[in-house]
Amino acid sequence: KRLAAPLGPKPSPTVTMATSAVRATIAMSRVSVRPAPRTGKKHVARDVRQRAQSESPNGAKPRALISVSDKTGMTDLAEGLAALGYEVVSTGGSAKAISDVGVEVTTVDQITSFPEMLDGRVKTLHPAVHGGILARRDLETHVEAVKKHDIGYIDVVAVNLYPFRETVAAGGDFAKCVENIDIGGPAMIRAAAKNHPFVYVLVDSADYKPLIDHIKSEPSPEDDLKFRKRLAWKAYQHCASYDSVVSEYLWSEIGEGKPAPELCVPMSLHETLRYGENPHQPAAVYIDNSLAEAAGMGVGRAKQHHGKEMSYNNYLDAEAAFSCVSDFPTSDPTCVIVKHTNPCGVASASGSDGDILEAYRQAVRADPISAFGGIVAFNCELTEEMAKELREFRSPTDDETRMFYEIVIAPSYTEKGLEVLKGKSKNLRILEAKPRTPSSTLRQVGGGWLQQSSDSLVPEDIHFEVVSDTHPTHEQYEALKFAWRVVKHVKSNAITVATHGRLLGMGSGQPNRVNSVRIALEKAGDEAEGSVLASDAFFPFAWGDSVEKACQAGVKAIAHPGGSMRDQDAIDCCNKYGVALLTTGHRHFRH
Repeated sequence: KRLAAPLGPKPSPTVTMATSAVRATIAMSRVSVRPAPRTGKKHVARDVRQRAQSESPNGAKPRALISVSDKTGMTDLAEGLAALGYEVVSTGGSAKAISDVGVEVTTVDQITSFPEMLDGRVKTLHPAVHGGILARRDLETHVEAVKKHDIGYIDVVAVNLYPFRETVAAGGDFAKCVENIDIGGPAMIRAAAKNHPFVYVLVDSADYKPLIDHIKSEPSPEDDLKFRKRLAWKAYQHCASYDSVVSEYLWSEIGEGKPAPELCVPMSLHETLRYGENPHQPAAVYIDNSLAEAAGMGVGRAKQHHGKEMSYNNYLDAEAAFSCVSDFPTSDPTCVIVKHTNPCGVASASGSDGDILEAYRQAVRADPISAFGGIVAFNCELTEEMAKELREFRSPTDDETRMFYEIVIAPSYTEKGLEVLKGKSKNLRILEAKPRTPSSTLRQVGGGWLQQSSDSLVPEDIHFEVVSDTHPTHEQYEALKFAWRVVKHVKSNAITVATHGRLLGMGSGQPNRVNSVRIALEKAGDEAEGSVLASDAFFPFAWGDSVEKACQAGVKAIAHPGGSMRDQDAIDCCNKYGVALLTTGHRHFRH
């Protein structure tokens, strides 16, 4: 399911002859010109049979160039290719590591007759290397050219690149990061990929063994070309992702926070999903490999401990729940329950006598019908006691039915808590994720993308200005901050009705604000008396509309951004009913 999955057919248990590699090379070469034999002591010792079969103009046996930064599996590859009759060519530390396991190595400078220079910046950028990679074996002019200049074909190129992304993520200074921009590696990879009918190109250690097995299997020309094309695609994608990270880094140094004139986002397939929002829509989830996401946090990087595979809608709901609960300070343990990306239940320990178990119960009670089948998120470690409560708590609708959830997500679990929670249901998806540091968001529209910085404002960043005659009490002010923190995560038009540390009701997604107010008040029921209300945007009307209806329902304090031409009507209405009205100066639209 991953892009990095090994390529090609399964290994053949019967074919192991070294000549298979040579036959595969000949099958792709289709050369009609027999090279003249070379002379000299250096070449007399070569196996004449191999030299003839390789069809290389300089009489050399098939060559594999291995030069990797990440040396995972490198020596196994070298040993496998050497056993198949390949001459192994390598550079620097790679050459030494291969030699140390007993494989004969030809260094690049032996081929180029030119030493590495400029602190290793120049070692493979030479016609003896690139000519051997790029030469087409089916064009007589190419064959004659490499023969004239005594260049041997290179049939396998295994290269991965300097760890630029890792260097930046580790906090390297500008000079160090620039020094880790690979030059020779991408040049060889791109050359080999371009000439893939004749050159196998490897950029992923997961493909080393499949290549060996592929050569041993004596594939048909059709199967071999298909295998080569997929390796070539992977090589170009590898370079494209690498270059996009370099570009991102350089723009961060000079862009002054402005949108980049061009933008590429490197992504790798994490999982192919059963379907998208609906069964007729194919879908997948990708990992964002950009520097902005180098910390590896968020729902996209969550670890799944248990349950059914995640669906497209599961990811959207889990993101909504976890981003909401992550907005609450960890000093105030909080539970958020989401249904169809809207928080339908939210409660904090600070509003439940410091008890996160009671906060969970209060979150369910806010809307038990919607909570059933929802996603439960916590901003604190999930303990054994919490797990037992999640397993056994009955729905307030009948006090009998155990609550059912699709997903539970938290930043961590105790060992016992995880064990107990797994016993709730074999299908319950249990996710562990770290809160994502807000950066920017991308959203697709027809023919383009929308980019914006994340809405990272929390109540602590906002000045709540009292504009009414009545001022909120301290408890009402804390409740308003809670309501304002939640309303940011509700789809517009968004209204939240709350008390200190507890959501009582919310109205979301209505085309007009007064309907969202009506729905939120209905959810709050009798508890609306003495509550507070937050609106994600200003009130366009007050009298006989949103503001007056809230006042008449018993709401005692209201917060909204302000900025309407009828703001004074809202102030006058609140003054009439003795309700505190505060403006924030910031809007929280969510579409």
